[in-house]
Amino acid sequence: MKTFCVFILTLATSLVATNSFAHQLSTGYITLNNTAASQNQYSGQWQVNITDLEQVVAFDINNDKQITWAEIKAKRSSINSFVYANLQLVQQQQACTLSTQGAYQLDSHFNQPYLVIPLLFSCADQTETSLHYSAFFNTDGNHKAIVNINNLSRVFSAANAKQTFNFSQSSYLSTFNQYVYQGILHIWIGIDHILFLIALLLTCVLTRTEKQWQGISSKKQIIKHTAWIVTAFTLAHSITLTTTAMNLVSPNSRWVELGIALSVLFAALNNVWPLVLRLGWVTFAFGLLHGMGFASVLGELGLSSDYQLLSIVAFNLGVEIGQLSILLIALPVLISIRGYQWYKKWLMPVGSFAIALIALQWSIERF
Repeated sequence: MKTFCVFILTLATSLVATNSFAHQLSTGYITLNNTAASQNQYSGQWQVNITDLEQVVAFDINNDKQITWAEIKAKRSSINSFVYANLQLVQQQQACTLSTQGAYQLDSHFNQPYLVIPLLFSCADQTETSLHYSAFFNTDGNHKAIVNINNLSRVFSAANAKQTFNFSQSSYLSTFNQYVYQGILHIWIGIDHILFLIALLLTCVLTRTEKQWQGISSKKQIIKHTAWIVTAFTLAHSITLTTTAMNLVSPNSRWVELGIALSVLFAALNNVWPLVLRLGWVTFAFGLLHGMGFASVLGELGLSSDYQLLSIVAFNLGVEIGQLSILLIALPVLISIRGYQWYKKWLMPVGSFAIALIALQWSIERF
């Protein structure tokens, strides 16, 4: 068991070192739009993580291990070549002409610097358009690109590097399916949300008696207790996801991300040094923050111009499906091992401490 604990701590340290950003593993953002006055042109931008771009473009000209704005601009020719090689818009098997003229800008997503590259595609006047995207897949199989063309959103991955946008066939069903899928995808790659749920679930099968954790004998009581916790989290993040996505509230994303990291830290440490045993209302409060985090991702995806409310509902449903899948996997396992002494004295506290280490690193970086 001591060996297992050492393994958990080593894993936590590795995760802290290599995966500090919970939402943003490796993600690019492409936005393109055309207007009635220029239906044969799609203008927009590609926002690329500078850390990703550094893998293919040598920015550090003077080898001082610091990337400056001057060094980025000096590599514009190399950046343009990379764009032309990995981004292609096609209509009727004809590639649209791509131009990257215009000023570079800097932006940030989840506290990471992004380079904003201007894009202008000149195409024939057709409704069906295919995008071919191949950036970074050779070096990072988990890389994703969130693409929004005329308010139609797609998630590109190594397995879905070519997708078609048919602007004349937007429907309730296609919009619903796309946003449900994106909601599921987000909860599965949103490591902070997953760790928050796991931290809560670790003690859902336990009860605190005489300053010690004991396994709950009744499965019915465990399910009832878990249902209350999950319902509180679901209700809370559904409220803030909806209100934030509809611009009824506009929270500062930096403080939301910090609050989410602190919620994970609190949930994990509370398992080791219990301060709050009735977690329903605490979970509800933290769920409000997580909902704002979900909404920030939905904002990056963009809402369907025709079915805005449906987009929000579908995305939220996708988040719930993803969350339920995690619950259905984790809870039966925890129920089966809740009575073992090694779980109560070793696995639960060491696992919680590992989660706390990761959350502490996130909190420091987001502050």
